Amino acid sequence: MPLWFWLLVAVPALPAAGLLYQWLGTRRDRRAFPSPGRFVELKDGCRIHLHDTGGAGPCVWLEAGLAASSIGWRRVMNSFTDAGFRVIAMDRAGYGWSAPASAPRRMPQLVGELRQAIVLSGAPLPLIMVGHSFGGLLLRHYAAQFPVDVSALVLLDPLEPFEYHPLSPENAARLRRGAALARRGALLARFGVVRLALDVLLAGGQTIPKFLARISSGRGSAVTTRLVGEVRKLPAELWPAVAAHWRQPRAFRTLAEYLELLPENCAFPLHPEAAAAIPTGVVSAGTAPPAVVEAHRQTAARAAAGLHLLAAASGHWVHLDQPDVARNLVMELLHLKTSQERI
Repeated sequence: MPLWFWLLVAVPALPAAGLLYQWLGTRRDRRAFPSPGRFVELKDGCRIHLHDTGGAGPCVWLEAGLAASSIGWRRVMNSFTDAGFRVIAMDRAGYGWSAPASAPRRMPQLVGELRQAIVLSGAPLPLIMVGHSFGGLLLRHYAAQFPVDVSALVLLDPLEPFEYHPLSPENAARLRRGAALARRGALLARFGVVRLALDVLLAGGQTIPKFLARISSGRGSAVTTRLVGEVRKLPAELWPAVAAHWRQPRAFRTLAEYLELLPENCAFPLHPEAAAAIPTGVVSAGTAPPAVVEAHRQTAARAAAGLHLLAAASGHWVHLDQPDVARNLVMELLHLKTSQERI
């Protein structure tokens, strides 16, 4: 047969093979990685996954960062449960085991969905709320709008609004590139390319995943390398579950929308005075820029009972580098609050 014949056969066959590989793999992942928690259904029909440890102790609500899920909190959850707390880690729509979002990822929508999830969870109020990065910014908005729901607030290297508003040309370019790579990742995931790379990587291979990352993202492969590095800080038994979520196009589409709306969400008015009575602890990563560390310190200083901690040995993912830091800070805040009430 001439070469042109084989090309005509191969060109449509490769995408079809990728679609089949993705479909079969998705079915396998659903059986291999069932949700560890339960689901609540929001008013718009979106099913949200809550990993709830149960128990009668004070309840801690965990809110993950921009591209993270409840899986990243596993060591923190263990730290709190060992101390007698009930813990709930939520997967925001589009991430983890939760269904895809049905509305744009704007801050008012996110706060509203969080409020619905908390009410539907049946968790006893007020809650101790712990948020990392973007999750910390979201919890600051939530605490300002619903201060009676929050007994203590812990922010782990939280995103500061001024980091993306006003938007610098450098950050604008970075967000555009990141969103474009995420959109490309969604397309590659649909045709099984991401699945192939992650399957080989988890099997111990390196060459194919690195090659696929470079041809698909160019200079953006550094982002992939950084995310893989952070995931490796989790217990190894959790890596396959994280990979299962990132084999799905919806995770990449959700990430793209978060990145595209980040400047708008950072511009959304924050009213810290409304949450000033809530005991607040803020942890700055050792890698945080000085301006961000100062903003973190000021956030803690504005609270009636506030603590600021510089985790010099931690990177941005503080809860992965120091899983006990959130629990220890909560205990200090509760002790500080009790001491002030006795005065």
